[in-house]
Amino acid sequence: MTLKVIQQRSIWWAISGAVILAGLIAMLISWQQFGAPLRPSLDFVGGTRLQLERDCSQPNACAEPIDPAKVRQVLDSQNLANSSIQIVGQDGQAVSLRTSFLSPDQRAQLQDALSQELGAFDPQKTQIDTVGPTVGRQLFTSGLLALMLSFVGIMVYVGFRFQPDFAVFAIVALFHDVLVTAGVFAILGLVLGIEVDSLFIVALLTIVGFSVNDTVVIYDRIRETKQIDGDRSINEIVDDAVNQTLARSINTTLTALLPLTAIFFLGGDTLKYFALALIIGFTAGAYSSIFIASTMLAWWRVRSERSVSATPLEGN
Repeated sequence: MTLKVIQQRSIWWAISGAVILAGLIAMLISWQQFGAPLRPSLDFVGGTRLQLERDCSQPNACAEPIDPAKVRQVLDSQNLANSSIQIVGQDGQAVSLRTSFLSPDQRAQLQDALSQELGAFDPQKTQIDTVGPTVGRQLFTSGLLALMLSFVGIMVYVGFRFQPDFAVFAIVALFHDVLVTAGVFAILGLVLGIEVDSLFIVALLTIVGFSVNDTVVIYDRIRETKQIDGDRSINEIVDDAVNQTLARSINTTLTALLPLTAIFFLGGDTLKYFALALIIGFTAGAYSSIFIASTMLAWWRVRSERSVSATPLEGN
């Protein structure tokens, strides 16, 4: 079976456009609600996060899941009305709170108030994280700077190894992968309350590196084919290059997705959404390398050739 990527490129572009548009809409809604395009975690905004789990060894302590309304009442009484609440854990017996910065005395007071309302908590399963707002801003700024520098470095490398238009569309494909991943997490943040932390930036950097590798393999085959049989149209060359590298691209992506899927289901909460970001990004990267970077390059080359051939006629 031969894949006709050029003939059906409008379909591939429409699919990407629809996914990116949905993500951008979710980012706008997130910006209105959280002041950021994605639901930020404690790493970026600073504050205190507490995760408390009931002690189910007590009689009837876990007969019912934790009621978020009761948690909200306690937070209101502690002047923490703007805090976020998320019921987590098995059977809803744990609660994750993100509040403004709390001193040790304030944390102890809040835990006591919650214990009186919800029952005793297991001290061995209590998690407390505190990040200052300055550190959060530095993490966010450093992450964005690293991401932008990676784009610049990749553009310089691809432009030097191939040609400038190759580099431009490689960057377009990378923006596609980042926007798809960020858009999906924006939707998940609105629907499921999933937050992004510093590991999300690490995931984006990893996605960029993985995606450009696939793109370079296809570009390399396009260049080789053009050198051997340069009289053929660029559309035919791109189709052949994609089909010749298709099995390699799919096998490489599937090989990477298998351990990531295992990490997502078995790796625990710390790495769960890091693995999910990589799964989404690697899938988007394989898609963009095959259906976006290659087809846009062919479209641009055909358009450029038509412009060049039409110039003398216009002069006459």
